[in-house]
Amino acid sequence: MKQKFDVSGMTCSACQAAVEKGVKKLDGIDKADVNLLSNSLVVEYDDEKISDKDILNAVSDSGYSAIIHGENKDTKSSNLEKIDVYEEEVKEKKNQLKYSLLFLIPLMYVAMGPMMGLPQPSFLVGIENLLNLGLVQMLLTIPVLIINSHFFKNGFKTLFRLAPNMDSLIAIGSGAAFVYGVFAIFRISTGMGHGDMDLVHKYAHDFYFESAAMILTLITLGKSLEARAKRKTSDAINSLMDLTPQRATIEVNGVQKEIDVSDIKIGDIIIVKPGSNIPVDGVIVEGNTSIDESALTGESVPVEKTIDDKVLAATTNKAGFFKFRATLIGEDTTIAKIIELVEDANTTKAPIAKMADKISGVFVPVVIAISIVTAVYWGIKVDFEMAISMAIAVLVISCPCALGLATPVAIMVGTGKGAKLGILFKSAESLENLHNTDVILLDKTGTITKGIPSVVEIKLNEIEEREFISIAASLEKNSEHPLARAIVRYADEKNIKYTDAQNFTTLTGMGVFGNVNGKTYITGNLKLMEEEEIDTDKFINTADEFANNGLTPIYFADDEKIIGVIGLQDTIKETSKDAITKLKKLGKTVSMVTGDNEKTANAIGKTLGLDKIYAEVMPENKEEIVRKYQEQGKKVAFVGDGINDAPALARSEIGIAIGAGTDIAIESADIVLIKSELYDLVNAIKLSDATIRNIKQNLFWAFFYNTLGIPIAAGIFYTSFGLKLNPMIGALAMSFSSVFVVTNALRLNTFKAEK
Repeated sequence: MKQKFDVSGMTCSACQAAVEKGVKKLDGIDKADVNLLSNSLVVEYDDEKISDKDILNAVSDSGYSAIIHGENKDTKSSNLEKIDVYEEEVKEKKNQLKYSLLFLIPLMYVAMGPMMGLPQPSFLVGIENLLNLGLVQMLLTIPVLIINSHFFKNGFKTLFRLAPNMDSLIAIGSGAAFVYGVFAIFRISTGMGHGDMDLVHKYAHDFYFESAAMILTLITLGKSLEARAKRKTSDAINSLMDLTPQRATIEVNGVQKEIDVSDIKIGDIIIVKPGSNIPVDGVIVEGNTSIDESALTGESVPVEKTIDDKVLAATTNKAGFFKFRATLIGEDTTIAKIIELVEDANTTKAPIAKMADKISGVFVPVVIAISIVTAVYWGIKVDFEMAISMAIAVLVISCPCALGLATPVAIMVGTGKGAKLGILFKSAESLENLHNTDVILLDKTGTITKGIPSVVEIKLNEIEEREFISIAASLEKNSEHPLARAIVRYADEKNIKYTDAQNFTTLTGMGVFGNVNGKTYITGNLKLMEEEEIDTDKFINTADEFANNGLTPIYFADDEKIIGVIGLQDTIKETSKDAITKLKKLGKTVSMVTGDNEKTANAIGKTLGLDKIYAEVMPENKEEIVRKYQEQGKKVAFVGDGINDAPALARSEIGIAIGAGTDIAIESADIVLIKSELYDLVNAIKLSDATIRNIKQNLFWAFFYNTLGIPIAAGIFYTSFGLKLNPMIGALAMSFSSVFVVTNALRLNTFKAEK
């Protein structure tokens, strides 16, 4: 069973690691992925061993809280409603920052003003008023601590559970600064009470209240900027949601009525005017128009539609007035499934993130240990003031926010950008691994070609053409194969009558048997004719001629001889050749796998410049070809659209389904190309490469930042170069590291797709 949970309280990669670790301890857990960006947990588990409640308890035991995803929503609401999960976070951080600054500004004026020569109130000036100065600073700091109390609540809670996180570092750092300031006030009070002015002078500059307040405020500033940037990462999904109207006009007994889209039922007749967006999926029952489907397919050219044609939710009616019958509503519409796929991809974890996860699990405890060692060392070597400053700097510079955000923000922007281009990545793993594939295997029909073959030539043997076509169409009427449909379509175009074949039998990958007008006929490829011991000598040259011209020969025979051969041709898509050329330039080995005869396949392969052609391949053997490449150490991507492609799609490292293909093929695939254009595979590979490059940049920055920052904060370069880090500067640097990571990920929105 698979279940998604919303987790609250997570702030960094250490939180993420703690939740995952806590859940994975349960017996029966197959997989648990925590996404810091969306604050979600996706668990695959054995529901006979554990329940949702057990998982919720495990999250709680880790120091966080969780609910089942969607549990707090109105059951009537659709996942097409625009829900900006970051809006509340932006508002909350904005208020925390605003009120923190309200107290921080006067605090900084009082604490730092004398050094800048700024005028001060008389009751705060001079050594005799030093106690007043300390108390005023403390009173201005306390509200900042209260406003940002969540750092202390979460931080100490996880610390006591022995799973410290970013909040723990901030709580210890700012808390230590505040406690030391209070300690300084007591020492000054003692000195004044006993007339020990040396003691008063010693602690005159030891108020760390401004550091405590500044650290919290700067962290909140960084979190506020981070929340704003994170909100932009969901723009792609929100823009898709925006395309579905909230209201629709339906027709009931000839009367028009406006209702909420959520109230539409299957079978309702919906009226769409020019310029309106279509609310649900359906079939046109009256009128004709042109539909802009660019929101779903990325294709800018409007598509002409008429009666019995499908229309999709979130597409735009450009010209005509029409009516359609609702066939799919709510979460079953195409747009809803696209959004669901994108959101599901964001909850999965790319393999590259595992390295960061392993480090996150031990990072914070190590930082706390370094901070303690730093405090002890500088306390012995110099003084307590130096020690506390260095220790606090280590804590606040080390917060692993950037580490936890490095991967999920790039994945979210990358999958969102892909969705806008008509490329659906069903998991973060598929987004990462696509650009690493070595071999791309392409199914022919519907992938390289349009999948709409047509009859080009007919050769007959002692039979009249109309009679032959009638027999052929009768045999092929009940077959779903594209070549069979082409023959039936040809008979319809010629107004040739045909019947249902009796005793119809399909031989997968070879042909069919059937009884027409009391006589048994067989149709299929050359292999089938040879197996049935039917003489093919008279038509060998004809079949070769067809194949050499790129036509697929289909044999028809009675129980004695071949009665005719039909040559069919499936037109190659306009973009296929260019796409294959571009794929080869990207360093991929591009091959075609088809059930077509060898000569026809070679003719097509030569035209397209393919590296290798596998012809006359039975459906079950496509998966074997994938496996052979894998045994050679190659990573394989298989592209197909049919039911017979499903095993190969599932076997390959990356299965890619053409969007116009069957539901089974799409279900088996890792990536879906909605436009059914091979050229989008080029863009998918380039987007995969750009996203992983972006993640590596983010991880490098996160690691480099901590690798450089911690030694400086610990004072390693202080003795030699006099270089040390003020805790306030450390807090500012830490905050902006997260903002940098998110902003860098947003650059993926500038990815330019080739056309």
